[in-house]
Amino acid sequence: MDELSKIDYKSLQKIQLKFKKAIDDYGLIEDGDHILIGLSGGKDSLALLELLGEKMKIHVPRFQLTAVHISVENIPYKSDLSYLEAYARKWNIPFLHHITNFDATIKTKKSTCFLCSWHRRKALFSVAKMLKCNKLALGHHLDDMAETLLLNLVFQGSFGTMPPKLKLNKFDMTIIRPLALISENEMKQMEHIRGYQKQIKNCPYEKDSTRSAAKNLLTELEKLNPTVRQSIWAAMENIKPEYLPRKKDSIDK
Repeated sequence: MDELSKIDYKSLQKIQLKFKKAIDDYGLIEDGDHILIGLSGGKDSLALLELLGEKMKIHVPRFQLTAVHISVENIPYKSDLSYLEAYARKWNIPFLHHITNFDATIKTKKSTCFLCSWHRRKALFSVAKMLKCNKLALGHHLDDMAETLLLNLVFQGSFGTMPPKLKLNKFDMTIIRPLALISENEMKQMEHIRGYQKQIKNCPYEKDSTRSAAKNLLTELEKLNPTVRQSIWAAMENIKPEYLPRKKDSIDK
């Protein structure tokens, strides 16, 4: 480990403990796994690569990692591929670059931002299948989970979010999110400590996303309760069906 101040060392240690807790509590990694890391180049995916790379050095459980960066050729999002490959190599993780695209002119009820994200995800599944990976690791953190819950409540009328572990039978793949218990502020701390190189982000469709509104709402809720993210997470693990409305037919069943 590089020379760190006591504050930086404690910050990294706290992040590492939360990372380990998520893996242990939700059974994210098993012996013999081949995990594909979605390496976008943002701070979260770089931190995920580092934390998993460190974890891989511990041979219980034994697992394999591969990192992939997905480029969408019709979106002007520039990434320094040499930097991403070098960072993956630092942790002895093979790196791949995969290019995909989609037709943004096709009319649909879905936002262009959603379509771009979905095509990136499909490309990740394709690469994972090609490499015979059984798991896909994504860099969603605690704030992402809380924001998704708020979006589903407000716009979809459903109570759900992105879980730490999700088995997808359609793609014969399991998605894992080892950063689930780590806040965005903690990710920013890790970015500052490690000095991650920022990628050029110039997406014309980013304004289509409603996630920024959910992020603002979460910030407002934080003024009422500084630990609102942890409270939202606890609520998802402490659902009390008897205190929620249930239709007569569902009760009879």
